[in-house]
Order: sequence, then structure tokens, then C-alpha cells
Amino acid sequence: MLEEGSSGNDNDYYELFMEPIRKCKDYKPKLGGNNSDGVDLDGFKSLYGSDSFYSWIGLDSELMYSAHKAAGGMTSIYRQIGIGCERLFRQIIMDTCLYDDPFFSNWSYESKTSGGKVKTLYLDGRLELNEIKNEKVLYEVKSWMQKYCDRLDVPVPLNGVVFEVRQGYKSKDSKRQNGDIDNATVAWANGYLPIFAIFSAQIDKDIVYRYINNRCGILTGINESDAGEFLSLFSFFRKVLGYDLAGFFQRNSDKMKLEINTVLAKLLSPQ
Repeated sequence: MLEEGSSGNDNDYYELFMEPIRKCKDYKPKLGGNNSDGVDLDGFKSLYGSDSFYSWIGLDSELMYSAHKAAGGMTSIYRQIGIGCERLFRQIIMDTCLYDDPFFSNWSYESKTSGGKVKTLYLDGRLELNEIKNEKVLYEVKSWMQKYCDRLDVPVPLNGVVFEVRQGYKSKDSKRQNGDIDNATVAWANGYLPIFAIFSAQIDKDIVYRYINNRCGILTGINESDAGEFLSLFSFFRKVLGYDLAGFFQRNSDKMKLEINTVLAKLLSPQ
């Protein structure tokens, strides 16, 4: 099992996860404009102060600017946490499977749009059976695939597993769900078991059942004490890939909380 100080170095993993989140400190709301850098407090005061209606009713206040920063910043934080999860997930796969080429740590396919254009769609992680050099991990992955496919009542695919990685899943957006199921259909057609890997335990049960009914696997951030490797993402990492992902977050929790609190404090400040 990869532990702190081994090839799965805690500091490297920590930076992979936290680096995108730090960008949120610099978030500024766009307020309907085209400036990619957003609008700072002075720009907000100028924009809202010159608007008669908004200035008459008091929306040109620093509190209103803080509210805009907090609202957009919250979305930005969740998005960047998601990116951090994807980066961490892929690197752990690289390290535990002993891949020679990072190409095999994710998966993509091409699809034609209604306009005839070709677009490339990516899934965030991949366990490519023929490329896993770690024999113990290969054995555990094959065993897990067999048992998971038995649970889904489907034949075991030939090539391996592909993952769509999310930090959480609070939305019930049907368009996103349809896209996920389309990806899963293509994955099956290409010889892969599709798995949705959700770091948080917060996901609507209706979504879980819809994915399962469409023969998509799903792992969430349920505590290992409450679920095994067929339901808990943390249990899957420890028992199948041989890395204690929950332990990584527990060891680094104090540092992460400090950095997240710094980001939140910055977002809640008008400056």
C-alpha cells in the first residue's frame, strides 16, 4: 500500500489537489461584462454608482459586491475542487498501476455533432488492464470487476474500467445525466466498465438508481466503516488500488482547512 513518503508522496498529492483551489482567492465577479479578469471593488462602485436605479436603492454598496464575490466564488470553489479531485485521482492511478505512459490514466473518444463537426470527449480516469504493471493491483482490479459486473448483471468487459470523477453531485440536471449515460454507453461499446467516482457522499438516490439501472457503476465518498469497495470510493482505493485515500485527506486535513478558510475569507471580503 502506498503510504506517506513512498512513490505516492503526500506533498505531491497535496499540491495536485490544492493548487487549483488556491486560484479562487483571486476570483472577481464579471457582472455581465466581458473582462475575463472580472470586476474589482472600484470597478463595481463605478458601474453601480453610475446606474441611477441601483444607486438610488443602495445596491452600489460594498456588501453587494461581497455578495456577488461570494456567490460566484462558491461555484468557483466547487469547480476547482473538482479539478483537484481529477488530478489527484489520475496521479494515484499512475502510481499504483505503475503505468509507463500517462496516456493510459484517462480515456477519450470522438463524437460527431448534429452539425457534422467532430468533438473529443474525455473521461477522467482509466484502469487499462493490459498496461497495469503492478501485478497485485491487476489481480485486485480483475477480481473487483468480476464481482461488480455480477452486481450489475452484465458481462465483464475486456479492456478495463473508465471513470468520470466528480467532487460531488448535488445537481439533478437531466442534461448532465443524459450526457453521462451517453458516455457510459460508448465506454461499454469500447470494452470498458463505466464508473462514476464521487468524492463526496452527497448525491441524490434517484440519480444513483438511474445510473445503476443504465448499467453504470458508481462509487461515492461513503465512510469505509459504512460500505465496502463496491459502494465506497475510499474503500475501493484502499482495497483495490492499495492506496489509503481517506488516510491522505485525514493526514492533511488541518492544512487543507487552513487554506480553504483563507480562500473563503478572501471571497467574503470586498477587497
